Amino acid sequence: MTTLSIGKIRSLQQCSTPEGAIAVLALDHRGNLRQSLNPAAPETVSEEQLTGFKQQVVGALAPVATAVLLDAEFGAAQCVASGKLPGRTGLVVAVEATGYTGDPTARQSRLMPGWSVAKAKRMGASAVKLLVYYHPDADTKTEIEALVQQTAQDCREQDMPLFLEPLSYSPDSAQKKLSPAERRRVVNETARRLTPLGGDILKAEFPVDYQADADEKVWAEACAELTTASRVPWVLLSASVSFDTFLRMVRVACQQGATGVAVGRAVWQEATKLSGNEREQFLQEVARPRMMQITALCAQLARPWAECFTPAVVDASWYRSYSPATIFFRPE
Repeated sequence: MTTLSIGKIRSLQQCSTPEGAIAVLALDHRGNLRQSLNPAAPETVSEEQLTGFKQQVVGALAPVATAVLLDAEFGAAQCVASGKLPGRTGLVVAVEATGYTGDPTARQSRLMPGWSVAKAKRMGASAVKLLVYYHPDADTKTEIEALVQQTAQDCREQDMPLFLEPLSYSPDSAQKKLSPAERRRVVNETARRLTPLGGDILKAEFPVDYQADADEKVWAEACAELTTASRVPWVLLSASVSFDTFLRMVRVACQQGATGVAVGRAVWQEATKLSGNEREQFLQEVARPRMMQITALCAQLARPWAECFTPAVVDASWYRSYSPATIFFRPE
């Protein structure tokens, strides 16, 4: 069992259902959201348009999610200031810069300049999210592992949970996409290597290439492997699949030990093609019921995150020696 500080326990409570399931509405998209809003000329999408879209989606869907994942540039503070983000809904804020640097076969991830875990804590975030591009055989693996460790240490110092999101890729220039077998290996091996480094929730890719293999028995086996590989609770990201496909994935994943989801485009992606009253109608009549259905499914089937953690010992004098940065234990 992993021991968590009281601050982290409280923050995860803010991001989950009473049962301990996590259903995060993901809307920290930046460059790819510009592309979705105007595929022909993404560079013409203004900051105001990005923020306006995020506020509209958050206003419609946040009340039926357990938490919302936003970026610092266009979403987090704006949705708080405008009142679109309900006070009872958890707030997870991304700390990484959008995209990656370096060679596409040896991708480098980095923190967003001018932003930090400490600033996220100060603005009222419940947790932070770090996205890294990772392959266990890539030349940059040691560098990425060091970034995860440092960010996890920053989170311990601020007493904030870290949602860790590793995205896989091919380190072979002759192979743009991982094969189905390699995808399953990489997703599970990534969990095995990165989760002992300090993250609190793993935001994981679906371990099966669903387009290559639609057998839900295979899905269940792979998700069970991921549960075993991860030292921390894991939630499933949606990766822009269709809502119906994602719903099937969520059911299988939660039945095999997932703690919930972090879902974005599978719920709201059609809204990027709409505007005005049509967009609002879609969000209220289609996207909101979708989010409600996912949250209810997670509450019903997901493994509560508390099953993986134990609170730090609390007695009448706990506050005298309270030091979150020292509370960290991972079993071998």
